[in-house]
Amino acid sequence: MGARGWTAISYGLTGVLNALWGATLPATDARLDLGAARIGGLLMALAVGALVAMPIAGRLADRWSGQRLLRWTMPMASIALALTALAPSAAVLTVAVVVLGVVSGALNVALSLQAVAVERATERPVMATMHGTWTLGAVFGGGLVTAGLHLGVGVQALMAGGAAVLLASTLALTRRFDSDGRPARAGRDVAGGPGRHGLVVALGVVGAAAFLTEGAATDWAGLHATRVLGATPAVGSLVYTAFFVAMTVVRFAGDPIRARLGPALTIRIAGGTATAGYGLVLLAGAIQTPRVGTAIVGWVLAGAGMAVVWPVVVSALGTSGASAPRLSTVTTISYGGGLVGPALIGSVAGHAGLSTALLIPAALAVVVAAAAPAVLNHYLATSEAELTMRST
Repeated sequence: MGARGWTAISYGLTGVLNALWGATLPATDARLDLGAARIGGLLMALAVGALVAMPIAGRLADRWSGQRLLRWTMPMASIALALTALAPSAAVLTVAVVVLGVVSGALNVALSLQAVAVERATERPVMATMHGTWTLGAVFGGGLVTAGLHLGVGVQALMAGGAAVLLASTLALTRRFDSDGRPARAGRDVAGGPGRHGLVVALGVVGAAAFLTEGAATDWAGLHATRVLGATPAVGSLVYTAFFVAMTVVRFAGDPIRARLGPALTIRIAGGTATAGYGLVLLAGAIQTPRVGTAIVGWVLAGAGMAVVWPVVVSALGTSGASAPRLSTVTTISYGGGLVGPALIGSVAGHAGLSTALLIPAALAVVVAAAAPAVLNHYLATSEAELTMRST
């Protein structure tokens, strides 16, 4: 198995880990009687841990490569997940979630850098497929959680057992890293300057909007179904799974779609689709029937729309020759939106209700559709001009 294969498996296992955290939130909420406001605090703790770790991870990856960072962070993430499963109270869970956030932040940076390195080494578009593998893992993990809860398995047993399997799998996988060689590192930036830096930040903001809308589904779709629509915890995890099924299908088709339509038009259509999806999710809270069915359709459209936004952003950075620190900067801003956003939604939900809070990702889906194509076109045009100037 070459670097492309084990990198894809790394994405898939990380998706499973994400599902074991996100799809079990409704059951964890019921186990510890957390409530929307306390869940928002937990998600903020997760965000703080990850945002502290990400810039450090970028510098470490620049020195070591994304591969070596993956070797350490993947097993550690499984251990951190087990700590959250064993937490006996909300206070202990908060500490465990901070640890999970730190390790997950470093892991996400390592995955992005490694995927860019593989794309450069193979000279083939693989970014959407890698993220499709991640969502496939999330769907598989979500399905396991749903099945386990239907069979009456306790949420702690599900999470701890899943973490143990992931730990064994990641330890076996990381042994292959050195024997399969190390793909190319991220390059050096083709240009600097405040104008270029502003475009990089703008790309990060686009990624943040995409991750916030995705994070809203990861952390709040199931809770919206249980707390607002009156569904059972098992049905709540099914809503989560439906979102990631749609995302998986579109991500595996994402590379040819982007090649045919171009990155800017792809993102415009993606944002429009996600906007329609969030419109249906919000509508579900205002009607009597079919409430859950309407919400599921809405989350499916939201997942399909947001599926390709982040892969397109990362591929644009890779094409431009961005260095590991610059890739880390965009990743930090983007994942920061995905981490802080759901916590913000929790805070708003605690004061104004979850349906009102979901207006935040709905508005950002509109922003992606309206503004992201111009940002992406400007960045790609600037990068091409800079590369041309350096070659002459």
